[in-house]
Amino acid sequence: MIDRPREDEEPGRLGRPFWQLWSASALSNLADGLVKIALPLVAVTLTDSPGLVAGVTLAVTLPWLLFALPVGALADRVDRRIAMVMADVVRAAAMAVLAVPLVLGLESSAAALWVLYAVALLLGTAETVYDTCAQSILPQVVARDRLPRANGRLIAVELTANEFVGPPLGGLLVAAFVAPAALWAAAVGALLLLRGGFAVPREEPTTLRADVAEGLRYLWRHRLLRTLAAMTGLFNFATNATFAVFVLYAVGPDSAMGLTEVGYGLLFATLAAGSLIGALLADPIIRRLGRSRSLLVGLLGGVGTVGVAAVTTIPLVIAVAFLIGGLTNALWNVVAVSLRQRITPDRILGRINSSYRLVAWGTRPLGAAAGGLLAELLGLRAVFAVAAALILGTLIGMPQVTDTAISTAEQDADN
Repeated sequence: MIDRPREDEEPGRLGRPFWQLWSASALSNLADGLVKIALPLVAVTLTDSPGLVAGVTLAVTLPWLLFALPVGALADRVDRRIAMVMADVVRAAAMAVLAVPLVLGLESSAAALWVLYAVALLLGTAETVYDTCAQSILPQVVARDRLPRANGRLIAVELTANEFVGPPLGGLLVAAFVAPAALWAAAVGALLLLRGGFAVPREEPTTLRADVAEGLRYLWRHRLLRTLAAMTGLFNFATNATFAVFVLYAVGPDSAMGLTEVGYGLLFATLAAGSLIGALLADPIIRRLGRSRSLLVGLLGGVGTVGVAAVTTIPLVIAVAFLIGGLTNALWNVVAVSLRQRITPDRILGRINSSYRLVAWGTRPLGAAAGGLLAELLGLRAVFAVAAALILGTLIGMPQVTDTAISTAEQDADN
């Protein structure tokens, strides 16, 4: 049985269950932030090949392409909170396993890179479970009219922990993989404080294949969601092509930027700082601009984020572009995620989230692979220039995501 948010709560209050979910998200995403920076930095100690370094990003994002659909069906079949707990347990265990060869000084062995890939793949698989269930559980925790505010708070803490706090610490704690494991274990404790059942009632048994097919049909027939998913997919392809090889452009005395590991982490912290500002101010900004214009601003900010390194190596200029890009990307996320949660029925929300992310996030490993290949052939700056052009190409979808189209979709969902 699903514990519904109380409708008689004080207006604007998100309630204790939300803040328990928020705490778990903060801990999990701080661990994610440490790992995001630590894994590529370990990779560059093992190889200087752009393709092999990009393989880490490929491995950690590949599960969104391989497993998104069955994970979405799983999220609509099981207690979503329990699935999130199990995902964090798996991630903590995986990091503990990776710590062993590093502590024993085996990180220079030929097998270490393959161990790194294997752990990255396992972490990415657990992430598909956690993130799909986390987005699907939110409408069960807060009322749907409070979703934009709740998503703003969640995105703020996710980005702060994942990008703002985690990366600088990741630069300092490359060998300390026990820290993410401990944080994921603490997140499990926070989730266990969240009381109630979060399984979706099922009227009749169905096969996993039928569940997956229903989610795909719903997404395909919904023009607005389908367009947003495609636009996000192209955006993520471009950003992952960029960031999969950016460490080679930025870190080391022979790199274009010449940053240290800590400086690299701090550079990415500016991206998170902008994301934090954008997430916290999303409500008033979106009300002023409108949702369609907020989405447009999100795309234009992304062009600067991936394209700036094609024209300059000055860290301050790149940091400013990252700051602006983080802010505008937060606006996109609050609009798109809240809309998807609001117009999708609870019983298929897990499948819609996973189907959407198959299109939107399944491009991430493809982008990482393309970034590594293009860097090998044409150099790093070519990757950044092509990525910026691809994000500009997403503007072709803007006529389909007008404020009128968004309002019509919400009215149809309420009827």
